[in-house]
Amino acid sequence: MRESVTAYIALGANLGDPVAGLGKAMDDIAAIDGIALLKRSSLYRSAPMASSGPDYINAVVEVSTRLSAPALLSALQQIEQHAGRERPYPNAPRTLDLDLLIYGSASMDSATLVLPHPRMLERAFVLLPLSEIAPQCVTAAQLHAVQSQAIVRIC
Repeated sequence: MRESVTAYIALGANLGDPVAGLGKAMDDIAAIDGIALLKRSSLYRSAPMASSGPDYINAVVEVSTRLSAPALLSALQQIEQHAGRERPYPNAPRTLDLDLLIYGSASMDSATLVLPHPRMLERAFVLLPLSEIAPQCVTAAQLHAVQSQAIVRIC
């Protein structure tokens, strides 16, 4: 049996009922065989970045998993599809977006998965909730670099 790895997953949505959608997605992640959901961040509201549409609701969860990184990504994409995720164009508004941010100490660059997530350090909507549940993963300098991005903790 594969040894457990700690991973961090970003969640976001700006269509439908994003708060309910993120709550359901967290429950769906916790229900995946081979995953234990360890921590949930608060929910945050942020303006779309390089996109349009309503504000996003964002969060980050910490999981312990025996799944490989590609298998975890596949499971997350299935949750997105069940939530009605469509990809009509890059950065389109969405019912659910799940991004694998960090998978243990793995570094990977394939056609389907790059780890750590290549843009996570550019996004306050990732770094603030990540720093809330895993402060060891985010430096003060990284938080300072995104401080101009509008983001509000909502619950």
